[in-house]
Amino acid sequence: MRRSRLRHVAQGIGSSAHLGDDRAALMREKELRLALVCYGGISLAVYMHGITKEIWRVVRASRASHEGDAPASTVDAVYHDLLDEMAARGEVRVRVLADIIAGASAGGINGIFLGQALSTGQSLDPLTDLWLEAADIESLIAPEAAPTSRFSKVWAMPIAWMAAGRSGEKIAALDDDTREEVRRKVGHLVRSRWFEPPFAADDFTLRLLEAFDRMAAAPAGKRLLPPGQPLDLFVTVTDFTGQPQRLRLHSPGEVVETEHRMVVDFTDSGDGSLAEVPELVFAARATSSFPGAFPPFTVGELDRVLATREQDWEGRDAFLRRVLPRHHAAGAADKAVLIDGSVLVNAPFRPAIDALGRRPARRQVDRRFVYIDPFPGMHFRLPGGGGHPGFFQTIIGAVSELPRQQPIRDNLEAIAARSGRIDRMQAIVAAIREEVEHEIEQLFGGTFFLDRPTAARLASWRVRAQAAAATKAGFSYAAYGHLKLANVIDAMATLFAEAAGDDGQQRRVRLRALIERTIAACSLAGDAISFTGGSSTGARDFLRAFDLGYRIRRLRHLARRLTELEADHSEAELTPIRDALYESLAAFLERQHGTAHVALAEDIQAARDDGAALLDGLEARLDLVRLDGETDARLATAFAGLPRAARRALLLTYLGFPYFDVATLPLLQGEGLDEFDPIKVDRIAPDDATAIRSGGAEATLKGIQFLTFGAFFSRSYRENDYLWGRLHGAERMIDITVSTLPANIRLKPGRVAAFKRRAFLAILDEEEPRLTAIAPLIASLRQEIG
Repeated sequence: MRRSRLRHVAQGIGSSAHLGDDRAALMREKELRLALVCYGGISLAVYMHGITKEIWRVVRASRASHEGDAPASTVDAVYHDLLDEMAARGEVRVRVLADIIAGASAGGINGIFLGQALSTGQSLDPLTDLWLEAADIESLIAPEAAPTSRFSKVWAMPIAWMAAGRSGEKIAALDDDTREEVRRKVGHLVRSRWFEPPFAADDFTLRLLEAFDRMAAAPAGKRLLPPGQPLDLFVTVTDFTGQPQRLRLHSPGEVVETEHRMVVDFTDSGDGSLAEVPELVFAARATSSFPGAFPPFTVGELDRVLATREQDWEGRDAFLRRVLPRHHAAGAADKAVLIDGSVLVNAPFRPAIDALGRRPARRQVDRRFVYIDPFPGMHFRLPGGGGHPGFFQTIIGAVSELPRQQPIRDNLEAIAARSGRIDRMQAIVAAIREEVEHEIEQLFGGTFFLDRPTAARLASWRVRAQAAAATKAGFSYAAYGHLKLANVIDAMATLFAEAAGDDGQQRRVRLRALIERTIAACSLAGDAISFTGGSSTGARDFLRAFDLGYRIRRLRHLARRLTELEADHSEAELTPIRDALYESLAAFLERQHGTAHVALAEDIQAARDDGAALLDGLEARLDLVRLDGETDARLATAFAGLPRAARRALLLTYLGFPYFDVATLPLLQGEGLDEFDPIKVDRIAPDDATAIRSGGAEATLKGIQFLTFGAFFSRSYRENDYLWGRLHGAERMIDITVSTLPANIRLKPGRVAAFKRRAFLAILDEEEPRLTAIAPLIASLRQEIG
């Protein structure tokens, strides 16, 4: 048995010394933000539960470390101490948080439960026993689908073992009890009802509801995200019948196609409420409705189960209107047929990427996309490494496995391209900063830094700086102005569509046309919008009323400059301006979502050719001029309390923003100003966690057998995969967390291995009383860890 490289680490390494309170208070902070993408994996859901549980532990330990609380367990203590030691070495305290989750199928279920735990502070621990007990073939098979006797379809068993192939060979090497359990349960499945899904739909929905009950009944902690930090959850679903989408072409002018992809999304804006439990169960049941195993999901199924429990669903109509708008409009939402989300989208990167534009940034951000792939690589192997696939192998691969295993290269290239644009934006800002600062100093003369800024002065200076930037930009300002106008109109159309509950492409196109007609009518009435030689009165009035994006970009630009000043100023000096900045930013961000403007829904539906009343209503709801005044007042007070050097730098940045925006908006269209740095991508998979045992999934997981249904056939299989999920999750999360240290700073030799060893042993100690079916594995792991 291989002794891992961890063997030579000294036994009993204790906690690192905690930082002194004064030093910790003055230390710069950095956020490691995780956008999790959870793949499907059928019975490997149990393995992914172990991984997501460890991510939850790291985030929980990070919150405790950040707020000065004691760790909640011996495993949490390992991560708590790791973060303290990183802070001592790097002079930067890292907070780990997960604020974007996207999942499909089994990954969707785990993502939903993780999102609920992060949002509410509830524990994931109660779910483990449920996974180990309920994810069993005999529990999943519907009573009416079970074999009527032990002689039912006995003739089918040889066919089943031939289809099992290598899985059947591995079963022969198991211990007697496990081998008999797997054989019995495989036979139970094969001899159950054919040509209808064998698994019980209502029972599975009931189990999901019970899982949330267990979470709610267990002791809960604090919300695991900072105040004001949103949590976005996306779950892919396949609409079997689909929804018609109208597409505009040159010839013919319009065609209708059917869209089957569907994303059910949830947002906790910071109040600790992700969604009603029935809505989360809707998404979990629908995304995991594996074709052939479960019946397709319908709302009627959820209604039946809720009725048997006498459980209310207060937001039912609003939720169905939002996620099934066309079905709901036709009065047929309860008849929509939904199946497994991984049929069409097994790696849901796109909704997670799209969510980046809604992130506040209170500190320097290290953004990671972390995708969990329980079984990477080629799953189909041809005999002898060549030849041709057989009849059944070809069919199964074409309709199931190959679509799910499509490479994510397009997603990674999109992330890389976005990161490249952010790099270019940062380089442009750095290159022109000195010239912009000089322009602002020249514009305001010597009294600029002698006068204490007031709200009135800031407002006056902003207007003057804007006009000067337009003059300096020359003829290019007209292009910038029209681009900004187009972006504002697009944002308004999207906001209206979301408020009306239908944000489809065609709806946004119609709303954009309505806004443009209204603007044209106002121009004919004398309020023309023009950017030649600067902004016309009509342009200034329109942007002052509706350009929400400009305000957000300006404050985020100021936030980035504030982060750069942290190296030269104490935390105490900068806290007032940071609080003022983010309090102001929060007010603008709240108005960025259509859900904040649902009161306009009826007006949006009724609007036809003239949208003047609709625009007036939106202007009143946005109330941007008032927010500008409140922002100026807040910032002026905070500026006054800053040291002279910091005040000068931040005032130059705030007033110089029009110059920076003219330079960067045409390149990025505003992208890249939300979070501060390019995105890195990390994977968590068996192949990547080799500190204990190499060989990937083949050497560690049992659930990969029987086309990844294996863990449904044995309690010991599930215990095995769950434990490896925790161990692999711990190893990879330690790697990812340590990688946030600057390139010139490293922990002392052997310390990373030491923390991994502590985490592994703490996990084994914690799980050994529960995992009674795999005692030999736990003993073996203790030897391998050393």
